[in-house]
Amino acid sequence: MNLKSKVNVYRRNITHSLTYSLGKKSTAKMQQKAAHFKVNRVLISRPNHRLGNMLLITPLVQEICETYPHCKIDLFVKGKIASIVFQNYPQVDRFIELPKKPFDHLLDYIGCWISLKKVKYDLIINVEKGSSSGRLSTIVARGDFKFFGDSIEDSADKHADSAHYAKYPVYNFRGFLESLNQTSLTGKVPVLDLKLNEEEISRGKRDLEEVTQDSSRKTIAFFTFATGDKCYSEEWWSDFYALFHAEFKQEFNLIEILPVENISKLNHRLPEFYSKDIREIAALMANCDLLLAADSGMMHLSSASLSPTIGLFSYTPIEMYGVYGRNNSSIHTHSQSQSDIIKEMRRIVSKS
Repeated sequence: MNLKSKVNVYRRNITHSLTYSLGKKSTAKMQQKAAHFKVNRVLISRPNHRLGNMLLITPLVQEICETYPHCKIDLFVKGKIASIVFQNYPQVDRFIELPKKPFDHLLDYIGCWISLKKVKYDLIINVEKGSSSGRLSTIVARGDFKFFGDSIEDSADKHADSAHYAKYPVYNFRGFLESLNQTSLTGKVPVLDLKLNEEEISRGKRDLEEVTQDSSRKTIAFFTFATGDKCYSEEWWSDFYALFHAEFKQEFNLIEILPVENISKLNHRLPEFYSKDIREIAALMANCDLLLAADSGMMHLSSASLSPTIGLFSYTPIEMYGVYGRNNSSIHTHSQSQSDIIKEMRRIVSKS
């Protein structure tokens, strides 16, 4: 382990020990001030740079926007991805972006923490209770009402799906409001939503037509890449290709969307789309009738494009990361066969 890695480990351990007990002690004080609870400015803390994790907080942002339609929201994040994900959210006002590599940009890193003090917030929310940086930012930021992300005790009893990483922040937010005797929304948790506009979707349609060279047929898209153990082998995809190609090639355009690494687990046997622009990729996805993807940020991007999505899981738990809502479906490939996937694909496209 190099020096930077060691310092990062020590930093996380120290921060965690300092912040772990905070939050629970402040509930009683906040309840005493609840009569003065008015929300015009909100800070959401999710200092993470991964695409999937940013997309998974879009339901929380939607929930806050619907609960407080006139509020402004600042996001304390890491990297530049959040400003892309939330660019069509008019209530998201300011992005406080920690550099992905703090030691290479130390002054910027310090400046982000200092900037948390510039605004006094009516409500501060740490999304992930296990994030030491998230908890620390909740301490540093100025505001009387702070939620540190600790699970609401009865959330699991009320909601069978409360383990999901997109849903539990919403349930916790509702529970936090209830603890302050405030009115919260009820009903289903919002779905992931990139809020593509008409211009973006029209551009995606043109891009798709350029790839397929056939606008008369519906399109099924595949994203075959993922990181680590979530990535299926070329042998797995080769076997699956034989099944889905025989089943759907006469009725549908079949395409592959490539990752930024430009890797095809299908050995480039389908027409391909490649882009480094996240919203451009999502716009093309929005024009597809189905996208099948291994568990990845791109799987969540497809879901957030509002395109019907099937997520393939072999490693991470579906109850925490599965695609949900609309006509989406998650399949665990250890317990379900490739023939089962074909049947689910047929079920979804028959409804499109």
